[in-house]
Amino acid sequence: MKNKGKIIRVTTVPRSLGGLLQGQLKFMSQYYEVIGVSSKDENILDRVAKQEGIEVIPIEMTRKITPIQDLKAVYKLYKVFRKEKPDIVHSHTPKAGTLSMLAARLAGVKHRLHTIAGLPLLEATGSKRLLLDTVEKMTYACATMIYPNSFGLNDIILENKYTGAKKLKVIGEGSSNGIDTSHFDPSKYTDQDNAKLRKELGIDEKDFVFVFVGRFVKDKGINELITSFMKLNTENKQTKLLLVGTYERDLDPLLPETENEIDNNPNIISVGWQNDVRPFFSISDALAFPSYREGFPNVVMQAGSMGLPSVVTNINGCNEIVSEGVNGTIIPVKSSEALYGSMKKFASDKKYADELSLKARDMICQRYERKHVWNAILEEYRQL
Repeated sequence: MKNKGKIIRVTTVPRSLGGLLQGQLKFMSQYYEVIGVSSKDENILDRVAKQEGIEVIPIEMTRKITPIQDLKAVYKLYKVFRKEKPDIVHSHTPKAGTLSMLAARLAGVKHRLHTIAGLPLLEATGSKRLLLDTVEKMTYACATMIYPNSFGLNDIILENKYTGAKKLKVIGEGSSNGIDTSHFDPSKYTDQDNAKLRKELGIDEKDFVFVFVGRFVKDKGINELITSFMKLNTENKQTKLLLVGTYERDLDPLLPETENEIDNNPNIISVGWQNDVRPFFSISDALAFPSYREGFPNVVMQAGSMGLPSVVTNINGCNEIVSEGVNGTIIPVKSSEALYGSMKKFASDKKYADELSLKARDMICQRYERKHVWNAILEEYRQL
């Protein structure tokens, strides 16, 4: 029997390894020996190992700019790559990409692949932007292939001259992992299930519920979302905003007045981090996702798969998943007024919202079912 090739997949934090790539590592392990590498969090890493049926190796990596820790991580990654001799090193998330592409090149790994799922540096300015641009170019120079997970992101990379077109490829229709449409299926939740959860959260039967799922940070447009909802809610008391996620105050804090409103407005319901977001999609009427930047947002695919129409910003990824007037609406970035206008239309015109909802799930099933994405990535590996 022919030996399987070996692939090492690297993410900065283990939550990305187990969440961002959920199911994909197990699928790939049918065809390759797969090793996962991420920062040390034994509970999460052990869970990923069991969930995906793979070996995992902890190497501490930070999400901030930490030169000394970063050099240590490069050395540890280099040692792992020299020992394991993988055919492919494939990284995700910015810091893991930089460190593992450099280490893999130093270790002589033939195929060094990095998936881009967003560019945080686009919001940086001045000397910080210059530094991050330099690091980005170095990452791409060390890689043999770069996979933007959206066509818009591919264009942004070319516009910023981070690398040439020959090194870039969008796999399939985009997305890093696709979506499990059998898991994100609204038919799994009955009217009774939904009525029970709405009652627990203080949501009236007639309330129109907007949901946001993600990190509570400036870059996700939370300041604009709260401003827009406050204006809408003063005019239409039968609206609720459901927030699912957690703050990241050390990396990208919100305005104090935004946090204050989240804490004190009875029509804003914050339920914190949830391992299963489906029940919250199921009791909602529309997704509000005014992010400044994305790669290919899972949340928008998840919401669509659950039959929700979306209000999204005109950024890469979002404007590829959502088609204006078909399964949602697209607004300018950082515009509270445009967001308010779209939310008002959804809440006041139920027929309009229902029409968009009808097409939301079908569009996701046809384009982003995760097994289509996995097979496209597998084919890419085989071609290498």
